[in-house]
Amino acid sequence: MRTQAPGYYRMMLGDFEVTALSDGTVPQTVREIATHTTPEQVTALLARDYLQDPVETSINAFLINTGRSLVLVDTGVGNLFGPDVGGRLVQSLRAAGYQPEQIDVVLLTHIHSDHSGGLMTGTSRAFPNAVLRVHAREAEYWLSPENLANAGDARSYFEQARAMVGPYQDARKLKTFGDRDFLLPGIRAVPTPGHTPGHSIYVVESRGQRLVLWGDLMHFGPVQLREPSVTVSYDVDSRAAAAQRARMFSEAAGRGDLVGLDHMPFPGLGRLAADGRGYRWVPANYTSAQRWQD
Repeated sequence: MRTQAPGYYRMMLGDFEVTALSDGTVPQTVREIATHTTPEQVTALLARDYLQDPVETSINAFLINTGRSLVLVDTGVGNLFGPDVGGRLVQSLRAAGYQPEQIDVVLLTHIHSDHSGGLMTGTSRAFPNAVLRVHAREAEYWLSPENLANAGDARSYFEQARAMVGPYQDARKLKTFGDRDFLLPGIRAVPTPGHTPGHSIYVVESRGQRLVLWGDLMHFGPVQLREPSVTVSYDVDSRAAAAQRARMFSEAAGRGDLVGLDHMPFPGLGRLAADGRGYRWVPANYTSAQRWQD
């Protein structure tokens, strides 16, 4: 069976090299997941982009080479969704010219399985030399024995979180941060709780250029760009998630920020422009980087 080539896309942000990495895609039936809407409305919005359920949804991650550190933002799903769904992050990383052992820091936007599932390869840490960083509220929520015991139907989320993050914690490689903590030169976290209690976005800045990595502030572009109030069934606090999305959409469109999204079609880089009561996605202009220099 023929497969897609490993997915990576490189760009420069000031002095920083940013590489979007594809972990593959996952088919999702949006009308069954989207909330604060109707199946009919979802179907109509998807059709405007010539899409129909189930939609192949990208799983993206982003590698930042600051010149001093290699920083990976999110890790894809690993093998948690089964064969032939995601699980291609390390392949894409190696194709881009890097090895997992070179990663210095892994930043998680949050600990859902399609963002933390690539932390482990079997029983080994996939990034053995990396420090894992996540907001303290996120770690406290997902690693809490009490929350696990009371999780009910959501128990698998907590079990997967413990299986992926626990080995880093045991190796003293887990380092949480608070709302105003310093992370790395040129990279700072902005807490955006809602989708999960410690969901955070990352602002990357170099030489006056700015990229904001949004994690799961948005899941389904054709729907949520036009109707930002639409939420998803796995939001921990859907009202707060919708409020964060509305705030960040407005800010990004007003500033003209370049944004990176884990679930927009690969490479997930672009800008938002106001479009009536919603927004329009403007993909980053492609460059073949034929003049690339090491």
